[in-house]
Amino acid sequence: QVQLVESGGGLVQAGGSLRLSCAASGRTFSSYTMGWFRQAPGKERELVAAIRWSSGSIYYADYADSVKGRFTISRDNAKNTVYLQMNSLKPEDTAVYYCAAQRVGQRKYDYWGQGTQVTVSS
Repeated sequence: QVQLVESGGGLVQAGGSLRLSCAASGRTFSSYTMGWFRQAPGKERELVAAIRWSSGSIYYADYADSVKGRFTISRDNAKNTVYLQMNSLKPEDTAVYYCAAQRVGQRKYDYWGQGTQVTVSS
């Protein structure tokens, strides 16, 4: 069982920055694909960014088009933590952000955090 705990959400003005953190339990964290999702009121949940293990210490990051160039996903395997640095925030980034983990060989994300609210004011 993997537990994920997000932190770092809050209220920020448009153009500002926030960094979300997700602390994970589990001894094989380094091999998990970690993703950040978000869900705004009345909208479907969407994948914002993901970081996938390739081999050794090589990871690849993918981003939704809406956040490319503004958001950066990273991870610190020594701390079992994944981050989402969000810059140049826009009101449309307002949503509940969720951290999720996908084990190797799984098609879907297995584990989810409780979510953290991000609100961007105009």
